[in-house]
Amino acid sequence: MNDASWIAALFALFAWWFSTGAILLVVRRADRAGTGARATMLAVPMLVFGLWGLWASAGDPGITGIYLAFLSALAVWGWIEMAFLTGTITGPNAHVCPRHLPEWERFIRAWGVLAYHEMLLAGTLLALWVLTEHAANAFGFYTFALLFFARVSAKLNLFLGVPRINTEFMPAALAHVPSHFRKTSVNWLFPISVTALASACAVWLTLLFTAADPAAAAGFALLAAMTALALLEHWFMVLPLPDEKLWRWMLPAPNTTTTTGEDAHGL
Repeated sequence: MNDASWIAALFALFAWWFSTGAILLVVRRADRAGTGARATMLAVPMLVFGLWGLWASAGDPGITGIYLAFLSALAVWGWIEMAFLTGTITGPNAHVCPRHLPEWERFIRAWGVLAYHEMLLAGTLLALWVLTEHAANAFGFYTFALLFFARVSAKLNLFLGVPRINTEFMPAALAHVPSHFRKTSVNWLFPISVTALASACAVWLTLLFTAADPAAAAGFALLAAMTALALLEHWFMVLPLPDEKLWRWMLPAPNTTTTTGEDAHGL
């Protein structure tokens, strides 16, 4: 790896940490003030910038275009995630999941919690694929697709059951969401998920080392770093590591309201 590739990997690490912290900060403040929908609307310029950047960078395979595509994909993804975390775009089911339901009914209820948000993500992914199918720079699509499939994998693992579920940053608007998760031993999907992510990381690294130009190498370094972070986030579901400390220090204290009803993990 050359210096440009290392810089790209470190940039991806910082972008992941900073953007996650910034979104959590906005969501926490909006949660305290009860202004989730307003915060989402005020952040629309971030979505507009992201969409413009993805369009503008599609024809630019240079280093500037690569970074613009990466940041634009993060901006679009970040706005959609903010819309979910503030409770603005979620799903038709806003109820706590009762205990001892059949798996098929629990899955339908869990899908209802996320339905509109997941359909928006899938629609955006499809639109980016159409935009970049024959474009000189498809790294914006690759970045969004990586985030999409890693998120689907994470949510399925939470649904099927993992030993560790961190709900510290869950806002009041989504207080019902953890009841659809299951806290248990490692499920059958987890080894498949981490193997797939590790394999994807290996593919990006292979493409990085065989890239024909520094711009492409930087792009694959960005993807490799983000895939490694997605892999790490999966392991956070299993290993007793205090990942919440990465952002807790920068956030205001949460509201102390207590949710009544079913157990937080639905057990």
